[in-house]
Amino acid sequence: MSPFTHTTFVIERVLPGNTKHAFQFFSDPKLKRRWTSCHPDWQEIETRCDFRIGGEELSLLRSPDGKVHEFRSRYLDILEAGHIVYAFTMRTDGNLISSSMATIEFKPSSKTASTAMLYTEQAAFLGGEAEIAPRREGTGHGFNRLVAEVERSPGSGP
Repeated sequence: MSPFTHTTFVIERVLPGNTKHAFQFFSDPKLKRRWTSCHPDWQEIETRCDFRIGGEELSLLRSPDGKVHEFRSRYLDILEAGHIVYAFTMRTDGNLISSSMATIEFKPSSKTASTAMLYTEQAAFLGGEAEIAPRREGTGHGFNRLVAEVERSPGSGP
């Protein structure tokens, strides 16, 4: 029997502005950090983002309990204002928690001057079924922060 629990989930959001504007909140590390920094009480150890095909993103953070949390991804394909495909792992104190493949698609929305964003994650969790709901929920909260950040930012016109 496999030690992994597998799942796929999809999250959709409508972002104000055109696809190019929405895409910037993933491709520009400063803009991305504004909506992905969700633990203000965690200490940053190291972060870097090489947003290009073959590039790597890394975030190492220490939580108040002293645990080190690692997010490490590799960009597999990028089409500006179209899509992002990447694979990533999450670790706590060096121990693998999950491994995932994610795609983010950007398409003009039927709503005026907005972008339909479709996020699909295929994940394998070592912690079993209990890990799935918190990941899905946390990812959804992150995308809610993204929507709020895009709404606050200029340049979201057609």
